[in-house]
Amino acid sequence: MAQSYDEELSPAAALVQLARIKAGLSQQELARRASVPATMISAYERGKRQPSLNTLLKLLHAAGFELTMKLEPYDSHDELLEALESKRSPSERRRRDRHIEAWRSATPVTGSR
Repeated sequence: MAQSYDEELSPAAALVQLARIKAGLSQQELARRASVPATMISAYERGKRQPSLNTLLKLLHAAGFELTMKLEPYDSHDELLEALESKRSPSERRRRDRHIEAWRSATPVTGSR
């Protein structure tokens, strides 16, 4: 079953899935390398189960990756941006989306000198 884009993956689910895909592994191959059942990998990636930190590190290592973490002071800019976005009307959002799409699809002008 495909992951719905309406559902946000947990950080652990996203990390396991990203590591597996970047390593070019199937769920079965990652499970074999980590000595766990393939159903466990599937459940983690779909957010049906949450791995412990030790299990997450084991799965990432089996995919050839290392997870590093550090504590940083909290930055509330994401919440501020979300609050500002929630105040936009639907027409303002559509206008913004059109501008972004035009910017992304624009062809750079090369000057000849």
